[in-house]
Amino acid sequence: MPLLRTLSGLTVLAVGLAGCGSVAGPGSATETPRFVQPSVTSEAAAPPPAVVVSSSPGVAPAGDPAAAIPSTPPPATSTSTVTAAKKVTYVFPVKSSNVDWHTTHSKYKATDIFADCGESVVATTSGVVLEISLKDVYVKGSPDGPNNGGLSVSLLGDDGVRYYGSHLSKVQTGIKKGVRVTAGQLLGKVGHTGNANGVCHLHYGISPACAKVGDWKVRRGVVWPYSYLSSWRKGGGKSPVAEVAAWKRSHNCKA
Repeated sequence: MPLLRTLSGLTVLAVGLAGCGSVAGPGSATETPRFVQPSVTSEAAAPPPAVVVSSSPGVAPAGDPAAAIPSTPPPATSTSTVTAAKKVTYVFPVKSSNVDWHTTHSKYKATDIFADCGESVVATTSGVVLEISLKDVYVKGSPDGPNNGGLSVSLLGDDGVRYYGSHLSKVQTGIKKGVRVTAGQLLGKVGHTGNANGVCHLHYGISPACAKVGDWKVRRGVVWPYSYLSSWRKGGGKSPVAEVAAWKRSHNCKA
């Protein structure tokens, strides 16, 4: 009896590679803080070419009922894009060897960073100056308001979070609304302007940049800074982005 031999066809699986991602970046100083709406740009890289692996069709001997069928994989159709994540660097906001700060703050979520008057106040991260106050117009005993901070600077970081420092004795020359700064850049000096009770310190607040003019209750701080400051002081990179975003969603920018 003749021996029937068959040869199976070879099939190959095509594999497509794809990824996804996204990228999220003027005016003269006035006596009271003013908000500058930052420009936001986004871009996406072109999708990488799909990788397709194919083989030659199989061949069956004459008379074999299981003739090989050519393998023709469909073209890749993914439209996903790939972009590199942008690294964010965080720096402790007071450049001094002798500092201390509280885990809490009276009335709302912020902290006071205690340091000698004249110590350097620096940018927490790279970003754009949003608001600035160059004159102390606080009157002792007046109700709480935007003048409480005295001389102050707020920064919109590249991470989308606003960082606010007040009671400064001086704002550094060249620091004004709309100016771009880098992490660790000098913004001013520790002081006790505004409602600081004569004590040298930096009032420090973390918040979303919610409104235009008049959101001082948000600007002064809405999440506890202590754990972030502790990380940055040790050279760490703990980010407040998620917590700030969650606060904004749940409070609709109302403090």
